[in-house]
Amino acid sequence: MGIPNTADVVIVGGGVAGCSIAYHLTKLGITDVVLCERKQLTSGTTWHAAGLVTQLRATRNMTQLAQYTGELFRDLEAETGQATGFKQNGALRLATHDARFEELKRGVSMARNFGLEADVVSAGEIRERWPLVEVGDIVGGIWMPNDGQVNPADVTMAMAKGARMRGARIFEQTPVERLIVENGKVRGVKLADGEIRADRVVIAGGMWSREFAAQSGVSLPLHAAEHFYIVTEQMPDLPRELPVLFVADECSYYKEDAGKLLLGCFEPEAKPWGHNGIPEDFCFDSLPEDFDHFEPILDMAVKRVPALANAGIQLFFNGPESFTPDDRYLLGETPEVEGLFCACGFNSVGILSSGGVGKALADWINDGHPPMELADVDVRRMHSWQSNKSYLFDRTKETLGLLYKMHWPYQQYETARNVRQSPFHDRLVALGASMTEAAGYERPGFFARDGRSTEIGYSFGPQSWFEDARAECLDTQSAVTVFDQSCYVKFRVEGRDACRILNNVSAGNVDVAMGKVVYTQWLNPRGGIEADVTITRLSETAYLVVTIAASQTRDLSWLRRHIPDDAAVVVTDVTPGLPMLAIMGPKSRALLEKVSGADLSNAAFPFGTSQEIAVGYATVRASRLTFVGELGWELYIPADFAMHVFDKIVEAGQEFGLSHAGFFALNSLRVEKGYRHWGHDIGEEDTPIQAGLSFAVDYNKAEFVGRDALLRARDAGVPTKRLVQFQLPDGCRKMLYHEEPIYKEGRIIGSITSGGYGHRLDRSMGMGYIYNADGVTRDFINAGGFEIEIACERYKATASLSPFLDPKNERIKV
Repeated sequence: MGIPNTADVVIVGGGVAGCSIAYHLTKLGITDVVLCERKQLTSGTTWHAAGLVTQLRATRNMTQLAQYTGELFRDLEAETGQATGFKQNGALRLATHDARFEELKRGVSMARNFGLEADVVSAGEIRERWPLVEVGDIVGGIWMPNDGQVNPADVTMAMAKGARMRGARIFEQTPVERLIVENGKVRGVKLADGEIRADRVVIAGGMWSREFAAQSGVSLPLHAAEHFYIVTEQMPDLPRELPVLFVADECSYYKEDAGKLLLGCFEPEAKPWGHNGIPEDFCFDSLPEDFDHFEPILDMAVKRVPALANAGIQLFFNGPESFTPDDRYLLGETPEVEGLFCACGFNSVGILSSGGVGKALADWINDGHPPMELADVDVRRMHSWQSNKSYLFDRTKETLGLLYKMHWPYQQYETARNVRQSPFHDRLVALGASMTEAAGYERPGFFARDGRSTEIGYSFGPQSWFEDARAECLDTQSAVTVFDQSCYVKFRVEGRDACRILNNVSAGNVDVAMGKVVYTQWLNPRGGIEADVTITRLSETAYLVVTIAASQTRDLSWLRRHIPDDAAVVVTDVTPGLPMLAIMGPKSRALLEKVSGADLSNAAFPFGTSQEIAVGYATVRASRLTFVGELGWELYIPADFAMHVFDKIVEAGQEFGLSHAGFFALNSLRVEKGYRHWGHDIGEEDTPIQAGLSFAVDYNKAEFVGRDALLRARDAGVPTKRLVQFQLPDGCRKMLYHEEPIYKEGRIIGSITSGGYGHRLDRSMGMGYIYNADGVTRDFINAGGFEIEIACERYKATASLSPFLDPKNERIKV
C-alpha cells in the first residue's frame, strides 16, 4: 500500500497519543486518516512507560480524561482482539505526614464531584491490601479501586489495530520532514519523497515535537528528561495482583508485574536530556545508567518495602520522557497555524491520559471546537518565549519532581524565575515584596511586615503571609494601596474597522463615546466565555483591550482569527510598553488629585470612564475601574516614564497612608466582592447568564458571536446552572480553593470554582456553580441547607446570588 497524496487528517507520531487520535477519529467516521511514524510504533517513549492507569489528577478536566482512558482500556481488547495487559487492580496512595494526608483527602473530595470512587484508608487497611509495605510511620492514605495498569506497547497496538480496522493508514519508517503552511493555514506535510496534502495535521511527536514545530514558527514548549526505574528479579513472596502503590513523600511508585516489582521515581532534581538535539537514529533506545542518582530513592524504598533488600535487580532502566513548564500536556489547535493540532508533552502521564486525549482531540477536529473546557491543557496557555531551550532546561529540572512534590495552594516555581519583570520590580522588592510568578511575570504576592519573612510557608490552612495579606486588604478598605498589575495584557486595536470587529467579537457594545470603558466577554458560538476583558475607546478608530496575563496567547489568537482578511484593522500587543499600577481605596481620589491636579470627582470622572492625566512630568491613562470592590483607578503608564510616576505616587502617598499590596490580597478582595476570574469561575462552558454577567451583554446588538445561543438560554427562563457566592461560618478558618463539593440537603449539587479568606468580612469565602433541574432561583438559594466538603469533612455554608460585600456597589461609585 503506497502513501497517498491526500488525506483528511495527517498524524505525525506513532506513540500512544498518535494511535489514540487515529483510533478515535475513525470511530467518528473520519476514516481518511494517515499516521506517519519516523521509526516504529511506540519506539520513542511509549514503549518504556511504566503503564500506570490512574484517574485522579490535579484538575477536574485532566481527571475526566484519565477516567475515560480507564473505561476505554477495559473494553479495548474485546473490541480489537489485541491483548492490552490491562488489569484494574486499584491503587494506594500513602501519606507519611498530616499535610500530605490532607492533600489526599482533598483529592477524594474532588473525586466525588464526578462519581470517581475513592476512599480514605488507615495504615492497617493499607497493610491488608499491600502486605509487604512498612506502615509504622504512615498516617493514612487513599484507595482508588478503579485504577490499574496496562502494557503500554500492547495498548498502543490495540488502538492502532482499531484505527486500521476502520480505514486509517499507518506508515512506519516514514519521517515527516516539515509542515506545509500556506497563508497561516496548514496544508499538509512534506516527506522525503513527496507530500501529503491535508487541511488538518496533528503533531503527536513526543520529545521531537518542539523542534519539529519550530520549523514552522510554532511554539510547543517541552523538554526531555531522564526517567528512572528498576525491575527486580522474581520475588517468591511477592503477592500477585497487588495494587499500584504510590509513596509521593519518598518520590516513588511500585508496580507488581508477573511476580516482579517495578520501582520508579520522580526525584526532586531531574536530569534534562536531549538539550542539544535527539539522535536521528533514536529508536527503542535507553540512556546510560546512573545508580548514584537513583540510590537515594532505593535506600528509602528498602525501608518502605524491606523485601527489596533481598531481591536481585534484573533491569536498571533510564529512558527519556518529555515535560512542559507547568507539568500539563499540550493539547489543541495551535495559535500560530490554523488547522494544526498538537498532543504532546505528557509529563509521564501519557498512557493514563491517552484515551481521553485521543477522544477529546478527535472531537475537537470533527466539531471545530473542544468537546469540554480544556483550558488547563490547551496549548494556547503557553507563550512563545517558553520554547527557549535554556529556560526549558532549567525548568525541567524541577517539573519532573513536582509530580510527587506537595501540591500546595499558591505553590511557586523555584527554577527559571525572573524571566519577565515590570519596571517597578526592584523598588517593590526593596519594600518587602515576596515575588510570585504568573506567565513568567514576577509580581508581588504579598509584602512582608513586622519582620516576617518573604519566604512562603505553605499550608492548606492560613499560610505564612495570612496576616500580611490581611493588613493589605484592610489598608485597601480604609486608606489607599498600590498594586503592580503590569502583567495584565494590553492589545491596541486600531483602524477604520476596529469598532465593527470588536463589536462582533464582544457581547457588550463597544460603539461608545471616546473615553468609555466597557467590561465585556468574548463568547464562542455556544455562548461560552472565551475571554473576560475591558475595552477602552481611545478614539474613533482605536481601542485598548485589557485581559489577564495567562490569556495573552489565547486571547490574541482568538481576536486575530475573528478578523476577516479584508478588514482595515491592526492588533498590536503593547503589554511590555504599558505597565500598569492600580491605585485602590477610599483615599485614592485624594492622592491622585494631588499628584495630577485633575478633577477626579464623580461628575468629572465617572465610574467606567478613562482619561489622560498628568502625573509629575508624565501623561498617563487613568481608567476608573476596580477589581477589589473599592474606589480606585488603573494607571497605564508609558514604560519610559514608569519609575518617575511610581516615585511621585509613593512620595505623595505618605500623606494618605499609602501602602503596597500583592496578588494574594487581590484574590481575597475580589472573592469577597464576587468578581469572576477567567479560568476558574468562568470559561468556555459557562455563559454570562449562568455566571451572573448578563449585565455585560447587549442583547439589542444585531449581531455578535454567541448571540443566538444566549437568546435561546435567556428565553428558556431561570438557568439550571448558576454561579453563587458562599461563606463559611464565623470563626471557621478552613480554606476554600477549588473543586470542593457543594451539598444541599445531603446531595452534591455543584463545586467551588475559587476561594479565599475575606478579611473585610472576616470569613472564609468562595464561589461555585450549583445545579438544579427546576432552576437555580433565589428561593432555592434562600432555602439554605448548604454544606461544603473540605478534605472529606462537611461544613455549613451560607449562599447568595449577590456579593456579600457591598452588594449595591456604593463603595466603588462614591
